[in-house]
Amino acid sequence: MAHLVEKFPIDLKSFKKLKLDPKKPQLSKEEKEVLTFNIQLLRDTIVYFTATASARGVSGHTGGAYDTVPEVCMLLAIMEGDPSKYVPIIWDEAGHRVATQYLLSALDGSLPPEHLLHYRAANSRLPGHPELGLTPGVKFSSGRLGHMWPLVNGVALANRDKGVFCLGSDGSQQEGNDAEAARLAVAQNLNVKLFIDDNDVTIAGHPSKYLKGYNVAKTLEGHGMKVITAQGEDFESLWSAVAEAVACNGPAAVVSKRVMAPGIPDIEGSPHAHDVIPVASATRYLEKRGLGNLASIYNEIKPILNPYLFIGSSHELGANRVIFGEAVNMVLDTLPPEEAKAKVLVVDSDLEGSTGLKSIHQKHPEVFLSSGIMERGNFSAAAGFGFDPDKFGVFSTFSAFLEMVISELTMARLNNCNVLSHFSHSGVDEADNTCHFGLNNMFGDNGLTDVQSYLYFPADAAQMVAVVKRVFFERGVRFIFSTRAKVPWILKEDGARFFEGDYKFIPGKDDIIAEGKAGYVVSFGEMLYRSWDAVLRCRQQGLDVGLINKPCLNVVDEQVIKKIGQTPFVLVVESLNQKTGLGSKFGTWLLERQLTPKYGYMGTTKEGCGGLWEQIPYQNLDPQSIISKIMELAH
Repeated sequence: MAHLVEKFPIDLKSFKKLKLDPKKPQLSKEEKEVLTFNIQLLRDTIVYFTATASARGVSGHTGGAYDTVPEVCMLLAIMEGDPSKYVPIIWDEAGHRVATQYLLSALDGSLPPEHLLHYRAANSRLPGHPELGLTPGVKFSSGRLGHMWPLVNGVALANRDKGVFCLGSDGSQQEGNDAEAARLAVAQNLNVKLFIDDNDVTIAGHPSKYLKGYNVAKTLEGHGMKVITAQGEDFESLWSAVAEAVACNGPAAVVSKRVMAPGIPDIEGSPHAHDVIPVASATRYLEKRGLGNLASIYNEIKPILNPYLFIGSSHELGANRVIFGEAVNMVLDTLPPEEAKAKVLVVDSDLEGSTGLKSIHQKHPEVFLSSGIMERGNFSAAAGFGFDPDKFGVFSTFSAFLEMVISELTMARLNNCNVLSHFSHSGVDEADNTCHFGLNNMFGDNGLTDVQSYLYFPADAAQMVAVVKRVFFERGVRFIFSTRAKVPWILKEDGARFFEGDYKFIPGKDDIIAEGKAGYVVSFGEMLYRSWDAVLRCRQQGLDVGLINKPCLNVVDEQVIKKIGQTPFVLVVESLNQKTGLGSKFGTWLLERQLTPKYGYMGTTKEGCGGLWEQIPYQNLDPQSIISKIMELAH
């Protein structure tokens, strides 16, 4: 990938190596001056290169990385002072501080600084979460929020004679994993040191407002941890706390109090600082710092749009993850507020703006419960509300967190609870990269055959509305998936929208988009419009291929499977993990019914490439790849 500039305009070689001794809790005048210089240098750099993600239309998460620069500089100085005493990695339990890991890679020479300006671009190897083995210099994969501390405990068990450093935040500390990790660290007296950015900001707002009673320091103290609270922007106070934590024997945590993104007026203290800094804000920040000339780079970066023109679907796009909330409102609108409050509970997990629940919060606050980053407990609360046969819980989070609630799903089934779960950001289209896909979504259906739970994946906004309206008051556990990316409306061959008009959604029934004698493609979700494009182009070439939409992933439509199983071939196309998705099951379903067409299936097979729409062709799931597979099976 060609660099955008010949030479990175911020001189990272001016970073001054510093040695700090944690046994000396006071900074000398010279040490403070060097530390202050280094902190400002790295903060300027983070603002500068993360804003390129904003310019190219992707996310980038500036705030967390920017916040924790003081702690990072201090830890680097401690390790520089006596590297033999510490595991030489600054672990981090939040992938959204990935900019820190890329900056460290550039500082140690593993990554050309100029490459930072391709932050979050497709095929740049700079995805939205750090991935071990992908990016030169990156030393670990953080996975999703709040998942690293338990693993870091294991590192400490393997290196009992060394200190182990891990960055954290008030958001990641809400996860139940960290409570378990704290207990083990204390019980085993592990030399793990946590440095927690307590900025009172998460995606949905401020924990102090929506999660009253939650206190990071008191929680950790309750587990037996040594906790030192410091003012994160008072570097003398912060160093004193860091030194005390590192010098003590056993586990300790420094809780750094600060507003998020201090010193960036446009986003300081705001949930907007959680994501990438807007170009305009970055420009104003750089101008204030006397670096305004650097902002010209943003004019050279443009979002890369998919040039492919799809047929068989509308030019207009709808965000199914947003439509979910609007569809729930349509159901709630039919009930008086008192009845809705008594009958329905919608539990958020700090993602209301990302999973469609925000519109419910705004229009029907009587049913809405704001909660923290606690997927297990929040799902069970929604399910418990639905323990009564006439009450219904609604839960929502990213599909990446489905794995975290498997045991809770079992409990909900065993207790015959009514809970509707919306898992957004499914599949790979515009995914944050590998820790967000390649999962086993079918784990949602882990009950025995005496209980039926439905996994729904609507193809467009109209079908999302139809699904929600039809299944909202169904009994039991139900799942609805949606993608991060917007999708077009599926069109009939006459140009009308397929899932509007007289369309009726029936749970367990497949939709015949087009009849075909040569064979059938079976698809769903955001792969349906891509498959429809491929099928239509094959039909234009004289190959009579049919298309089936399978919005219910785990129930066999006996009429449809018999129909398509008697044709020459069946091809399943999906963006779920090929090893565990619909395709891995559909062939068995055919054989169980003595149906033996040629069979193929396409799904997600490899780690991601970053970017947005580029993830689909990277997985060979674009229409041309589908056409090639159709032709292979048809001849």
